[in-house]
This record gives sequence, C-alpha cells and structure tokens, in this order.
Amino acid sequence: MRATEPLALDFFARPATELAPALLSCVIVHRETAGMIVETEAYLGLHDLAAHASRGKTERTRVLFGPAGRAYVYFIYGMHECLNVVADREDEPGCVLIRALEPLSGLDLMYQRRHWHGPTTGLANGPGKLTQALAITREQYGQRLDKGDFTIRAWKTKPPFQIAVTSRIGITHCADWPLRFIWAGHPCLSVRGRKGSVSAAGSSVG
Repeated sequence: MRATEPLALDFFARPATELAPALLSCVIVHRETAGMIVETEAYLGLHDLAAHASRGKTERTRVLFGPAGRAYVYFIYGMHECLNVVADREDEPGCVLIRALEPLSGLDLMYQRRHWHGPTTGLANGPGKLTQALAITREQYGQRLDKGDFTIRAWKTKPPFQIAVTSRIGITHCADWPLRFIWAGHPCLSVRGRKGSVSAAGSSVG
C-alpha cells in the first residue's frame, strides 16, 4: 500500500479505448488481497455489439450509463463473475473488462478460494479466475473504485513494460476489433502467443 496511491475518479473518465491500456500495471485491492492488472479489453457501448450496453439501459447495465470509476460486475455462463470498470462519462456507456492479474498479496487466501494447486501465474489469469481469487462478486456492483476496501491504485513508480494490442477473446460480435490490451510477454496473461501491435507503456496505442 505504501508503494501505491489511489486513483481519483477523473482518471477513469476517458474513453474505454484510452482507459484500457492506462489500467495496465494498476493494482486492484480488495480487502486482504491484491493483484496487478496485466490484461484488459475495451467495450465501447451502444455501437459495439459485443458490449452489454448495446442492448440499452437495463437493470443489469444501468451502472454503465452512470459516472466513471464504478464497478460493473456481472454473472456469466452460470458460474463466473466478471469485473468491468466503467469508463467515459454519464450516458456514454464504455467499460473495460479486467481479464488477468499478477497476484501480489493475500496469495494463501487466493489459493484457498480458487482451490488451486498450480503456480501463481495461474491464480488470476482469466476474468472468472481473478474475481474468485479476490472474492469480487455482484455485491461490489456499482461500487466506487477510488476509496473503501475495493479500490484500484497506481504505483508511485510505474514499472517499465510494453503494451501489445490484439483482437478481443471469446466473443462473436465485433470479434476482430483490436481492443485487447496486454502487458507484452507477461506470464500471467489469459492467452499467450496471440500476435498484436506493440508500443511502449504510456504511448498512444490503437
């Protein structure tokens, strides 16, 4: 905690295509556990048929149409919960799916929650795995991510890395859009080896 600082809400108030790479290397903290974001996907809202918001505002998606910096957590395949970060501004329902983390603290608890016996690289290398490891559920739906026991923080000294951009994973609509952003070569990625364009962290990618 001493090496990181909380992100202000205005950090999240940008288009999902900008927020997704900016979240790489940031740290999600939920109570006793924490992990560093190494993989994200941007979802663009009303005109992105792969985005939940493209179906309009519903009870499930209402948080996407509100202010940025909130958690959008949904249940999928009858077994997994997925964490998204609300981006952009009110009535512009972009969001960023968090796809993989590098576990940082509370590893024993993560292993227990996941019933996992393999290497730490497999603890949170998928959207359903990371929510289980950090005990993120739909109870966190709509929660602010700038304060409290569930936050996203930034390193005071950002680690060096390169960002690679690929198409998104596991979707049918708009599947070829280059909206998956990864810490290039990181061992905790959900899928490795998919080719994409690469740039230095912090530079413009698209």
